Amino acid sequence: MQNKGIIRLFTILLALVCVYQLSFTLVSRNVEKKAEAFGRGNQVKTDHYLDSISGETVYNFLGIRKYSYKDVKQREIQLGLDLKGGMNVTLEISVVDLVKAMSNYSKDPTFNAAINKAVEYQKNSQDDFVTLFGKAYKEIDPNAKLASVFLTPELKEKINFNSSNEDVLKVIRTQADAAIDNSFNILSSRIDRFGVVSPNIQKLTQRGRILVELPGVKDKERVRKLLQGTAALEFWETYENQEMYPYLLEANKVISAIKKSSSRSIAPAATTTNPSADNTATTKSGDESLLDQLESTKTDSTAAAAEKTSEAAGDYPLFSVLIPNANKEGQLFPGPAIGFTHSKDTSLVNSYFNLPQVKSVLPRDLKLAWQQKPFDEKGNFYQLVALKITTRDGRAPLNGDAVTDARQDFGQNKASAEVDMTMNNEGSKTWARMTKDNLGRSIAIVLDGYVVSYPTVQSEITGGRSNITGHFTVEEAKDLANMLKSGAMPAPAKIVEESVVGPTLGKESIHDGFLSFFVAFLLVLGFMMLMYSGQAGSIANVALVCNLFFLLGVLASFGAVLTLPGIAGIVLTMGMAVDANVLIYERIQEEMRAGKGIKLAVKEGFQHALSAIVDGQLTTMIVGIVLYIFGSGPIKGFATTLVIGICTSLFTSIYITHLVADFFLEKDKNIKFITNFAKGILQGTNFKFIGARKYAYWISGILITASILSIAIKGFDYGIDFKGGRTYVVEFKQPVRVADVAGALSGQFGSAPEVKTYGNDNTVRITTDYKIDDNSTTIDSEIEGMLYTGLKSMLGSDVSMDSFNQDYIKSSNKVGPTISDDIKKGAVIAILIALIGIFIYILVRFRNWRFSMGGVVALAHDATLVMGFFSLFSGILPFSLEVDQAFVAAILTVIGYSINDTVIIFDRIREYLHLHPKATMEENMDNAINHTLRRTLNTSSTVLVVLVAILLFGGATIRGFSLAMLIGVVVGTYSSVFVASPLAFDAQRVADNKKKLKK
Repeated sequence: MQNKGIIRLFTILLALVCVYQLSFTLVSRNVEKKAEAFGRGNQVKTDHYLDSISGETVYNFLGIRKYSYKDVKQREIQLGLDLKGGMNVTLEISVVDLVKAMSNYSKDPTFNAAINKAVEYQKNSQDDFVTLFGKAYKEIDPNAKLASVFLTPELKEKINFNSSNEDVLKVIRTQADAAIDNSFNILSSRIDRFGVVSPNIQKLTQRGRILVELPGVKDKERVRKLLQGTAALEFWETYENQEMYPYLLEANKVISAIKKSSSRSIAPAATTTNPSADNTATTKSGDESLLDQLESTKTDSTAAAAEKTSEAAGDYPLFSVLIPNANKEGQLFPGPAIGFTHSKDTSLVNSYFNLPQVKSVLPRDLKLAWQQKPFDEKGNFYQLVALKITTRDGRAPLNGDAVTDARQDFGQNKASAEVDMTMNNEGSKTWARMTKDNLGRSIAIVLDGYVVSYPTVQSEITGGRSNITGHFTVEEAKDLANMLKSGAMPAPAKIVEESVVGPTLGKESIHDGFLSFFVAFLLVLGFMMLMYSGQAGSIANVALVCNLFFLLGVLASFGAVLTLPGIAGIVLTMGMAVDANVLIYERIQEEMRAGKGIKLAVKEGFQHALSAIVDGQLTTMIVGIVLYIFGSGPIKGFATTLVIGICTSLFTSIYITHLVADFFLEKDKNIKFITNFAKGILQGTNFKFIGARKYAYWISGILITASILSIAIKGFDYGIDFKGGRTYVVEFKQPVRVADVAGALSGQFGSAPEVKTYGNDNTVRITTDYKIDDNSTTIDSEIEGMLYTGLKSMLGSDVSMDSFNQDYIKSSNKVGPTISDDIKKGAVIAILIALIGIFIYILVRFRNWRFSMGGVVALAHDATLVMGFFSLFSGILPFSLEVDQAFVAAILTVIGYSINDTVIIFDRIREYLHLHPKATMEENMDNAINHTLRRTLNTSSTVLVVLVAILLFGGATIRGFSLAMLIGVVVGTYSSVFVASPLAFDAQRVADNKKKLKK
């Protein structure tokens, strides 16, 4: 092998990178073990310990760089929600409502008819709503002008009466995009304040959809309200820090007196990791003293320093947690920020200020609000801002409805970003009064009760147009502009897809996933030792271990999320990884049987197997890329694992195996590449596959006909991914009958929902499409209440609604009708693109469209038979055969794997056509299939043992996926031998006959 030195160096560097990336996971686990020991079973104390050290250094990498626990947590291998429990929500921003709002809710009949028509179009289209609205408007009245509808006071600077419909649609799209961006930012800030570890929020490509993943959450209703609530943008006058400091001194005296005179503790309403401990925190009694509470909650060095500088912690209880906003000399800073607090202490500060005795010494018109974002680099400290109530009803004097436009701009010196804001007439008058009365003071911009910014007023602002300056980056200014601009427009977000996994089900999934992994790992190791002797089998197994190590390291470096299908992808990668070693070992044996020495046979075996390995793996990679593009959630995780696994498998099987084999050969150690047990298996076969093709055609024809008839007549058992609805996995304390559960719920839902056994006989999966089109924020709680009422007699009288939600509902899933329609279309498109991509790849590599045609038809044959099996045996087998996204992922993976086997045979046919030009096409094809037959059997066997392990031990969640893969590998192996090559032969024979006729 050439360039051994470079390969060794690359292997060492890759190993070091993987060790570095995986070290974060090890450090994180070590810190969390210490937290668990500290908490002694108390999750609140455990979480509090982790919160307190989030900004502290826990990992000093070789003295080069220091990492805090927060940094380490971000770099570890993340577990998906299906493994650790939590909530996955897809939100859709209502662009329909945005367009209506931009028209000032026009009553124009053409406009409203176009809105309704566009809504109908949206159900069956992948285009965005604005495009569909423009299309519908033109269809209803080609001569109508959108400018007449959208020429509103708010849009008069962007639209005039002569604006074309295309120009108006551009403005609408720009405004809608800004509103969607704003909604994304609002949701991001809400989630950051929610206190969830490692949340994930990302924009999806379809129709302004946003994906939110919240690991570990239990209060589903709180999350739904949080995500679907409309944003409140307000402008408040403020107190100055110097004005508030005397009041803070008085408040501190009151709190100190209470602490000294009473044994009752002042405790926060909840332990939090951020200032979201709402502004209505209350006091409550407890067993701990206030001093104990402070000692148990305060660990940050800055807070500790403040305590030491005070005369005694008991004399300055307020200032021990709320650090005054002053410099080292004690001089107060200007502005409305009166102090700052560590994130973990915000609830305690809130509880202090909510004491009636403290309220009595503070100004009656005072309103306190935390800053939205932390102001320190580590993200631990938040400022408390003093707002002034100037209205009789206690509301903000100005809100977001007054803002007509806002955009990011640069100041006169072009050195810093700023925001240019415009208001309507009513807002302009209020804004002029506020700025006139607050010259040299700050006006706070508040979103959802948290201060976004508090710019200082330089002069009275009339005309409603003003610039907001500050130390903004371009992105910060753009975000603030979006918040201000969208303040007047309703941008409600509705949940169109939701998945909730309970923590116990997540633990079960981890157990099942890793059990299937270890069983499959041992089976693959054993299979290689059984077939390829001690030396060769050990070399392949060393490469397999290296492959898993590199795979996990690369996953960690990419920040990939490990899901249960992702674990299945790793397990499947193990089976596919040794495929390459099987190809190499079989080829080496062929070279040795041809009379070549061991060293030459190894050299040429690797060389001749290379093209088949690369072709087979790259065709599978095409499928993985398609899955990644069109999949979502766990399916995307599976695709990521599959693609990375293919890359690492290629490297380890081709280069690591070669390096180890050469190491032994250079020391003149003989390597045995086959065991006595496997030596005679399928060796020297001479079956006439091409001659028997008609029998194969008849068998395939009968099976395909049966599959198509079953699909047409019986159909599929569609999961809610494809039909929409809600699914709940409910675990009872005792075995239950499906009919009893359905009967108990029929009275609640009007008709019995679909109920199936899920895994064990005490667990059922309940599916219903009841009120699936209802987008109200309370409908999910309503249906959960109906479930509880219907099943109460089977639960026991001592089970409350809260207990039912937390302990009995193991997981839930909701898919709206628009989402299910998109999933169907995406599945069809994904399969078509995969087939087209494979067709093109084979055409380029083999330069013969007959091979492409034979391969793709064989793939369609495999997919049809798998779908037919799921249709025909649905309701017959003792477990679910639902067709859902995981099933589509299985079909695509079957396509990728099946073409792998087919390409290996095609590669040998191509080689024989070159080596034996005088032999007939039939002879070359038969010889190629016979000579690769053991190879085909062994590669399939390694994957089959893996799939059996997943099927038996992987749990109910991926049982359908593993069964589809298992059936697919069997029919794929059959089609590679009996369908793909014979079809290519017949196509070539027809072409040759046509040439003869022309001559």
